[in-house]
Amino acid sequence: MIWLSQIAIGGIEISPSGLWLIVGAGLCLLELFVPTAFTAVCMGASALLVSLLALLLPSAFGLQIFIWLLGSGGLAAIGYRINKQRTSSTIRSATEAEALTAMMPNQTGRVLYEGSSWRARCAEGTEPVAPQDKLYVVGREGNLLIVMPMHSSAID
Repeated sequence: MIWLSQIAIGGIEISPSGLWLIVGAGLCLLELFVPTAFTAVCMGASALLVSLLALLLPSAFGLQIFIWLLGSGGLAAIGYRINKQRTSSTIRSATEAEALTAMMPNQTGRVLYEGSSWRARCAEGTEPVAPQDKLYVVGREGNLLIVMPMHSSAID
């Protein structure tokens, strides 16, 4: 096991707690500039928790690393589950939208759905869509809605 009481970086001595605090804050701030799908925040939050633990056990650096790895993995798994539930591909009961731009079959454009502008793709085998046409929302892929015109022969 690695035992450390002080770490020297560039001639400056830092306690393990201070090191974890710097690493945790840096990882959390990194997420603001480089979106890493929440991973950096999970690792940073875990490092911040380990900085508190390091106050109690400053010389058990190996144990701190092990707890940081477990905490990072656990927080990432919890975050993934929450995000997966939040970005479900199900469409709520409102299934009507209005075209904001013209769209050809299997091409993308913009629609007004539940009061907001969404990126949408016109389903294959449908007729072209003109602006202000009424549409059915038939599916969703992430933030992309799959739509078809209400007057389409593919609906019948």
